[in-house]
Amino acid sequence: MTLETLPFAKALNAGLRKAMEDDSRVLMMGEDIGKLGGVFRITEHLQRDFGEQRVLDTPLAESGIVGTAIGLAMAGFRPVIEIQFDGFVFPAFDQITTQLAKLTNRHEGAVTMPIVIRIPYGGHIGAVEHHQESPEAYFAHTPGLRVVSPSTPNDAYWMIQEAIASNDPVIFMEPKSRYWQKGEVDVEQSAVPLHSSRVVRTGTDITLVGHGAMVTTLLQAAAIAEGEGTSCEVVDVRSLSPVDYGPILDSVRKTGRMVYAQEASGHASVGSEIAATVMERAFYALEAPVLRVSAYDSPFPPAKLEGTFLPDADRILEAVDRSMAY
Repeated sequence: MTLETLPFAKALNAGLRKAMEDDSRVLMMGEDIGKLGGVFRITEHLQRDFGEQRVLDTPLAESGIVGTAIGLAMAGFRPVIEIQFDGFVFPAFDQITTQLAKLTNRHEGAVTMPIVIRIPYGGHIGAVEHHQESPEAYFAHTPGLRVVSPSTPNDAYWMIQEAIASNDPVIFMEPKSRYWQKGEVDVEQSAVPLHSSRVVRTGTDITLVGHGAMVTTLLQAAAIAEGEGTSCEVVDVRSLSPVDYGPILDSVRKTGRMVYAQEASGHASVGSEIAATVMERAFYALEAPVLRVSAYDSPFPPAKLEGTFLPDADRILEAVDRSMAY
């Protein structure tokens, strides 16, 4: 076992570097990802070390970037695209949902689309509109796309490599508020399957479920609840499409209660789908309704209001109290 302590952003950089070293067909594309290393420095020094033919600075044209990547994938390359901020993905939405997601099916499997689209998403960075959004549900709703979101540096390191190795298009949602969070990275472990959820804290009274940045918040809430006499089990979903329901359902059948928390708005969201599925598959094990904690169903507010708009440990604990009261 070889452990390194790395910030989330550095772990991503290391994972991208390893993928480029292992496969010469892997190349990077995006706005300012070359000499600058990206606005969050995720691709720092990769152009210096692998050259401008494999790490390409592109024009500000997201639709063109994705369209070019589709052509490169058809030619045998494995492109990795960086969308600079979550809200900037929408100019490429048609290319992603109408073309990229459907091409393999359209060609009856004869054409594969090994493309990764990296999207920094979520709030808590004090930015403006279009820079703190959580658009994961749009892509999870689209057949033909795989959607994942790591929550730890170790997962960031391994999941980006697994995503690049996939022959299907992967939307790789990066919780940007965790870019500076440090954690241990085991560079010699056997990779956990990309589309698997995982129990990250065991408990007996209630199951807390979430993805991305919210997993850290759930762990904070669980620690507080433990001091108040409530034992919380925490499950990190990791993969938003497909969802690995096994660990979630096993936990709910043990505890009888569940709260799902997310930074995205609640209506027609990933949390809505998972909550509904748990109600269907584990109904007789539930002692209380599945509850959801989310951002409000409104556009992202000015930065000074993000602390009110986004769920925190207190809002999660309020849901825990309501669930335990049944």
